[in-house]
Amino acid sequence: MSYELWIGARYAGLARAGRRGGRGDRFVSFIAASSMAGIALGVAALIVVLSVMNGFQTQVRDRMLSVLPHIELYVPRMAPDQGLSDWREIAATARQNPEVQGAAPFVAAQGMIVRGSALSGVQVRGIDPGLEGEVSDLAGQMVSGKLDTLTSGSFSVVLGNQLASTLGVAVGDTVLIMAPQGSISPAGFTPRMRQFTVTGLFSSGHYEYDASLAFIQYEDAAKVFRDSGASGVRLRIADMHQAPLVAQQLRDVLPSFVHAQDWTQNNRTWFAAVQTEKRMMFLILALIVAVAAFNLLSSLVMAVKDKRSDIAILRTLGAGPGEIARIFLVQGSLIGVVGTLLGVGFGALLAYNIDVIVPFIERLLGIQFLPQQIYFISELPSNPQITDIAIVAATSLVLSLLATLYPSWRASSLQPAQVLRHD
Repeated sequence: MSYELWIGARYAGLARAGRRGGRGDRFVSFIAASSMAGIALGVAALIVVLSVMNGFQTQVRDRMLSVLPHIELYVPRMAPDQGLSDWREIAATARQNPEVQGAAPFVAAQGMIVRGSALSGVQVRGIDPGLEGEVSDLAGQMVSGKLDTLTSGSFSVVLGNQLASTLGVAVGDTVLIMAPQGSISPAGFTPRMRQFTVTGLFSSGHYEYDASLAFIQYEDAAKVFRDSGASGVRLRIADMHQAPLVAQQLRDVLPSFVHAQDWTQNNRTWFAAVQTEKRMMFLILALIVAVAAFNLLSSLVMAVKDKRSDIAILRTLGAGPGEIARIFLVQGSLIGVVGTLLGVGFGALLAYNIDVIVPFIERLLGIQFLPQQIYFISELPSNPQITDIAIVAATSLVLSLLATLYPSWRASSLQPAQVLRHD
């Protein structure tokens, strides 16, 4: 081992100082350890926060797509009954794409649902229960009743459990669903409405959808919302991330009047906001690592000042400025590398076990960190990604290396004659 490496490791507290190590060595080791701890904590915090944000985005996306399709094909401004007349031909054309795994008809509309004095806005989705399993996981999310009770002419409805709780209804109760369009008579405007029987409840785990979605049979939906609904074909593809590409391919083979809209377009604002928030959170938390790097710089400057006499003696023994600079470069680099590795290890440990740690803290303190009404999900998710961890580690190492440059240059520029004259 070269003496520069040994002395640098000794100053970093990673090599034994021997019996002659005095109070000065212990002081330098202490400030090195504090700098190392600061870097480790900053790296760990950054990894945990990015993992939680990745998990949040993944959880919400997957729960959204368990109810919503990957791609919707529809004809704008066409009455639902006309749009459904040739849905099988459109579905057959779409199935020729190898990425398409399932197709089912749909009617989409907005209306009001009424039960007694309770009234709520609702997103109505007309579906075919027999084909719905090809494009969503709705059948597996039923908590009461069955999806196949939605038959043509029965005017049955399946509600989200949160919506049912708001209205105070259960399976077997009846509700009124009103369409926004109606008829005008001498008595005034009369909205179109129909009584439906609640035959099932579902829970997707996504609060917004559980509190606003209602599913009915698609032919019944076409009758009620014949003036305000949209209809077409819902598709599920093998890889959800390829939805924009597949949608473009379908636009090229389908008639020009058929629109193809993928899930990234339907939820573009939300996902863009999450990505922006993630980038800003990275920049904000990276300041913690930057503060730790400044702490490393100040500790190295203090170490240089404390070891002025040692540097002067080494210079008189023949050490050159470059060798002196390498000593403190080694010291700072070792602090940065060890601190980063400790932070990566601790952060990954927390990120991969946050599903156990957070519930324990919630039970211990009697609080809930994620109210479902606000954050859509009730559990704190985590999805550590190797790319994020590598970027955090690289950022920490670069900042640590930059922090060693000035102290190393200052140490190498000391003149031994002046130092020994004053000391």
